[in-house]
Amino acid sequence: METWKHFCDHYFSFAEVGLAIDVSKINRFDEAKIDEESIFVEMAALESGGVANPDENRMVGHYWLRNPAIAPSADLKTTIAETWNTLERFVYAIHSGDICGQIGKFRNVLCIGIGGSALGPQLASRSLGHGLDDKMVLFFLDNTDPDGIDITLAQLAGKLGETLVIVTSKSGGTPETNNGMLEVARIYEEAGLNFSRHSVAITCEGSQLDQLAQKEGWLKRFPMWDWVGGRTSIASVVGLLPMALQGIDYKKFLDGMRDIDSLTRVHGKRNPALILSIAWHSAVNGKGEKAMVILPYKDRLDLFSKFLQQLIMESIGKKLNRKGIIVEQGLTVYGNKGSTDQHAYVQQLRDGINNFFVTFIEVLSDRSGPSPFIREDITTGDYLEGFLLGTRQALYENGRESVTITVDKIDAYHLGVLIGLYERTVSFYASLLDINAYHQPGVEAGKKAADAILKLQEAALRHLRGHTQRKFSAEVLAKEIGNNDVETIFKLLEHLAANHRLQCVKGTTFQENTYQFLA
Repeated sequence: METWKHFCDHYFSFAEVGLAIDVSKINRFDEAKIDEESIFVEMAALESGGVANPDENRMVGHYWLRNPAIAPSADLKTTIAETWNTLERFVYAIHSGDICGQIGKFRNVLCIGIGGSALGPQLASRSLGHGLDDKMVLFFLDNTDPDGIDITLAQLAGKLGETLVIVTSKSGGTPETNNGMLEVARIYEEAGLNFSRHSVAITCEGSQLDQLAQKEGWLKRFPMWDWVGGRTSIASVVGLLPMALQGIDYKKFLDGMRDIDSLTRVHGKRNPALILSIAWHSAVNGKGEKAMVILPYKDRLDLFSKFLQQLIMESIGKKLNRKGIIVEQGLTVYGNKGSTDQHAYVQQLRDGINNFFVTFIEVLSDRSGPSPFIREDITTGDYLEGFLLGTRQALYENGRESVTITVDKIDAYHLGVLIGLYERTVSFYASLLDINAYHQPGVEAGKKAADAILKLQEAALRHLRGHTQRKFSAEVLAKEIGNNDVETIFKLLEHLAANHRLQCVKGTTFQENTYQFLA
């Protein structure tokens, strides 16, 4: 009975949104250390339009997207409402055939984006799609990997004229997205098709992409707003347009987000995001001492851990707190679906190093219809539930902590509830740590480093092109172009040679390899 009482004290049901949170298996669930009032002061400032990202001097307003009435100005309320109306009219014109491709009615959608501009739409498509019943089939280019681009485009061979292309980039200068767009535009041209007659841009007004789409007469331009970050953009046109085109009830999705937002404004134990943020803080001692393993027991949620990886790690992984003090905070997120991936790493979770806590995602409804019995009174869904509860108990018996989040089912509404819950939890947890959840200086540093590498490659190729009769080792080439980073130059030369852009003559050791420009 003591165990049951402990469970009852730490199980929180939010039946109005079909959600429950069980933190009974967090050993030190400590509410006393939490300054609840400061969290809610910061939340109110955020939602009222305060500058939440000082690096870029911008507001953070993804909460307004599902409830324009709370936006801090009449202009913003109007802009959001008008955008949703425009989106609905455009989707209707696509589905009805009023807007067509060069071959005929649009039947496919190719989404080109990266990070939040791809992960949100991918998650929604995978979680909520119904295969043959979908109004359109979605495809994604979310990287600058040539082989990956080829694999996706091969599935659209002969179908380009009935494929709508959505290019999503806030600035229009994101290299991976721009690269994908250029390759796809070339494929359309080679097929004798007009790329602009099949293309939609989602971007900031006046960006490079916006100007290009306007100049070339693309089908439509939708806005991205600087007050919506990529990792919270699923409730913007970025996520809603692909959802609507696929035939997903995006309004129900927004309803779920709006309803959970209302619950996460409540003080005390009736606030699911506050409970979850306290659980995180307790499990990792407020210092990221443990990783969070996400285990959704539902095939439809197999991308959920990947989505949360960006949302949480990009928001929480910070070197400095808001006072400028070095804290090196973070919360590592990894995982995959249960019960499939139990066979991959549950052995270590139970018996190996105890450097994690688990979040189990439990979905009560197995499928839309009844399930057959595979043995007396047992269905496949019963087995799945058994694996979840059994794994949870086996881990806890060996001192491994966990949180269990339960939703009634996976549909547009409940996916909105789940994502909205995590968005607010990230915000609360960042407040507890005194860090800024809404900037990402490390990501920008990585982009700058990549730009520097490409400039080094340009310098190396320029020198090789100017001396076509000579063969260069990496060390000699580095010396002649005045750059001491021989290691990077060697790696670049190896890549160029592997792609038949340079000739490589192998030496006795790799240091003696020489490279020559292919005229």
